[in-house]
Amino acid sequence: MPLTLHFHPLASFCWKPLIALYENGTPFNPAIVDLGDEESRAAFLKISPSGKMPALRDDARDCTVLESTIVIEYLAARYPGTVELVPADVDLAIQVRQADRFYDFYVQEPMQKIVGDRLRPGDKTDPFGVEQARDQLRNSYAIIEQDMQAKTWATGETFTMADCAASPALFYANKVEPMGDKYPTVKRYHDQLLQRPSFARVVEEAQPYFHMFPYNNG
Repeated sequence: MPLTLHFHPLASFCWKPLIALYENGTPFNPAIVDLGDEESRAAFLKISPSGKMPALRDDARDCTVLESTIVIEYLAARYPGTVELVPADVDLAIQVRQADRFYDFYVQEPMQKIVGDRLRPGDKTDPFGVEQARDQLRNSYAIIEQDMQAKTWATGETFTMADCAASPALFYANKVEPMGDKYPTVKRYHDQLLQRPSFARVVEEAQPYFHMFPYNNG
């Protein structure tokens, strides 16, 4: 089996390529990274010197692919399956990539700001930055609420890379800044993603690690 995904089951950006792999039943070796373990960390740094996950190793082509979006792009190009995660049509592909960037930059990143602040020492927190991040999440919810009115998935009627990005982004964002009843379309999309077998599998596999998430509420 030539593919190995180096990841942590709790890391939101690692969920994206896991969903992509499960969507198409792509065979791979899962390699869980524990950055708190000296041996595991040292081994991973040889693969990804920045220490950032996920990292996909393709022994068949002797290459390592970093960053969640690029990993999915690589899989779509080199190991395509029945689910076309990156459309061949140029215009559709641009829509998918734009939506992917939206969920990474305007949902994932502010969510991670809030989570990261919770992990800081008490005298090193950033209340102003956290409130800015919450404002960004609420603004993103409002954008999604309008954009998803007539859509089944992020860019239309087909599940794509954009939905791989939206799944962890909305899952964790809802933990730190609950959607409540104000964004019913966003909540509908969030719940629909959770019912997707590939994402449901990722969430199930992460269950043993959820106690480590500082905003865990069940």
